[in-house]
Amino acid sequence: MTAEQSNSRSRSRSGSRPRSPSAVAQSFYTRWATLYDALARRAPGVGSVRTEAADALALDPGETVVEMGCGTGANLPYLAERVGPEGSVVGVDFSPGVLDVARERTREYPNVHLVRADATRPPVAPELEESPDAVLATFVSGMFDDPAAVISSWADLVGPGGRLCLVDLAETTDSRWRPLNPAFRALVRVTAPPGSRTMRASPTKLLNRRLVAAHRALESRCRVTHETTHALGFARVRAGVVE
Repeated sequence: MTAEQSNSRSRSRSGSRPRSPSAVAQSFYTRWATLYDALARRAPGVGSVRTEAADALALDPGETVVEMGCGTGANLPYLAERVGPEGSVVGVDFSPGVLDVARERTREYPNVHLVRADATRPPVAPELEESPDAVLATFVSGMFDDPAAVISSWADLVGPGGRLCLVDLAETTDSRWRPLNPAFRALVRVTAPPGSRTMRASPTKLLNRRLVAAHRALESRCRVTHETTHALGFARVRAGVVE
């Protein structure tokens, strides 16, 4: 009997149904929230990337910025300091565990508001008096089945003149550091939620395709104002103004 057959029989006996991919992912990120937070804060060069992303949005005091897939909230203090106490920061994530960490991290920032929701369908517009001025997404573009549609919906959310910024990790194209790509591919496989690790296609190839689609969508909707690479070429920051 295979493990899959055993699980199927167990479900039949218990009367339960297999969990949805979204529920599996939420449970996974909740379980590993502390580890992800440590990586988010201590990975080499990540602080400078977060600073640059916040700067790339060109936020002014009093503005409103939404972070889609805010995770444990590592970016939120950077954003809150730029919009000031008269501005607003909204963090959106679907995992309750990471939001608990984010809530603790931002308890001294009354202008930060956390929302448990799917970043592909963020319920933020009804909660705001006006459309947000900017949207930031860090290390989440590769999680979407249709990233181009998601990024386009964010452009619609902020409207013309609004700003978008994507920060993502992908294999480096810098010839000096390409020998490290196998280690990156291993990291992608290990940190992927259950299900994506065992698929026949490479998780890294899927990640790369999704990131290309996401960044092309940003370029198609925006006038690109910022485009840099960091961390030996593995981290990309791209921002633009919606036209």
